[in-house]
Amino acid sequence: MTAVANGLRQAGSFFQLCIDVAKAVPKRPFQLKEMVQQAWFVASVTIVPTALVSIPFGAVIALQLGTLTRQLGAQSFTGAASVLAVVREASPLVTALLIAGAGGSAICADLGSRKIREEIDAMEVLGISPIQRLVVPRVLATMLVAALLNGLVSVVGIVGGYVFNVLVQGGTPGAYLASFTALAQLADLWTGEIKALIFGAIAALVASYKGLTAGGGPKGVGDAVNQSVVITFMLLFVVNFVVSAVYFEVVPQKV
Repeated sequence: MTAVANGLRQAGSFFQLCIDVAKAVPKRPFQLKEMVQQAWFVASVTIVPTALVSIPFGAVIALQLGTLTRQLGAQSFTGAASVLAVVREASPLVTALLIAGAGGSAICADLGSRKIREEIDAMEVLGISPIQRLVVPRVLATMLVAALLNGLVSVVGIVGGYVFNVLVQGGTPGAYLASFTALAQLADLWTGEIKALIFGAIAALVASYKGLTAGGGPKGVGDAVNQSVVITFMLLFVVNFVVSAVYFEVVPQKV
């Protein structure tokens, strides 16, 4: 029961942090410089790994779908199916996982270090809100970078799938490109961007919460970083399922 109670208490504290961040977003002064710095930092540590990971992702999706469509006799829909898989599902998840692993861990380590050095307590004594000063810029910066990286992953993944399908599987370039509009629609792109924004917010919020509640010296900060990455990964897959289910219920699909 103690573990359950502790888990419920932490879930409540995390939810309270989310509410406090939402309330602090419109408050002034807005920390624009801090947000730009954090956005540049998160982008600098994630853009190259994200681009490199998206290439094999697109190739694997093209391989699986190309083989499946060939068995079903629907090779002309390989491009459409690959684009849907990349844009709607793979791209937001790849972006979020790398942001959580690289950017989120850095945010958690930074805030955790400030916590154990008692900088957070000193800010509160001076009447400065750590939520408004530190957390809000990091959350908004992570959401911005996630949305931009999602576009990069979509483009690189689609190009990688196209090259793999045409060069390795012997697909037809014209048929691959022409099938883009057969099943895909603009709502799929917006869904991917919305997912990226949500996933970026989750990664930053979890990292900030674990960093602000870190204790026990450097070892406690390291444990908080590991916990933030694991918790973020678990939440991402749950939220991805919920958003996808809502999307299929709300948006009519092409047939």
